[in-house]
Amino acid sequence: MKLSEMRQLLAEEGIQLTRSLGQNFLHDANQLRRIVAAAGLTRRDKVLEVGPGLGPLTEALVEIAAEVLAIEKDARLVELLRKRFAKARNLQLIHDDALEFLKREKRDWHDWKLVANLPYSVGSPIIVELAQSPISMTVTLQLEVVRRLMARVGGKDYGILTLLVQLNYEPVGFFKIPPGCFFPEPEVESACVTLRRRGNSLLQPGLAAGFRKIVKRSFSQRRKMMIKLLREDWPAKRLEEAFGAAKIPERSRAEQVSLEQFVTLTHRLAENE
Repeated sequence: MKLSEMRQLLAEEGIQLTRSLGQNFLHDANQLRRIVAAAGLTRRDKVLEVGPGLGPLTEALVEIAAEVLAIEKDARLVELLRKRFAKARNLQLIHDDALEFLKREKRDWHDWKLVANLPYSVGSPIIVELAQSPISMTVTLQLEVVRRLMARVGGKDYGILTLLVQLNYEPVGFFKIPPGCFFPEPEVESACVTLRRRGNSLLQPGLAAGFRKIVKRSFSQRRKMMIKLLREDWPAKRLEEAFGAAKIPERSRAEQVSLEQFVTLTHRLAENE
């Protein structure tokens, strides 16, 4: 869908875009092809798309995938999409808030792929929500969020989002998308990232909530030593033993502690609970 076609369609439907919904639509055909290629789609795939907007990516997805489930919050765009894709038998369009839908409608996503230009206002929460399920992801987000998803221990972008997602996913590649490829042009830089589900879980069953608690507490005050923050939830002696087992120096701050060390710490603190 060309930029001129987007403008014409919006004018014909009398739709004025809503900034609060993060409506920045990707119109560059080359970038759309790169996203589809990065997702590695086949004729057998089932695809989840969040925030289809005017449907430029949807158009590419329904041509390839066996099934597409698209969730759109804006009722005006839902009606427009229904008219645009009336003949697409492999498309299911849902009018809903995607984050609320994903929290409410628990389902098995193991054979699905998320391929989406995520609304920037809710991109991170949606990634975190879906990272608890076995779905592969190829998504467009703000560049700063992509950097956090791909961060390594010790880097300035390393933090809560990094660990909550990398616990189950490995970032395998990304590319930048210039602001001029969107309408209207966003005020931030964008990038598309692919996250691949890990083959084996790093955590023992039932410890995900404990991992999240430890990570969030550890990063609650980045300048403070991590062990001091965790004393609000665990006794000092137990923490000293767990830090020793995880080979974490007691004066460490959270950004100096690797994913693997957080996992070991979670296992050790869960013992005898």
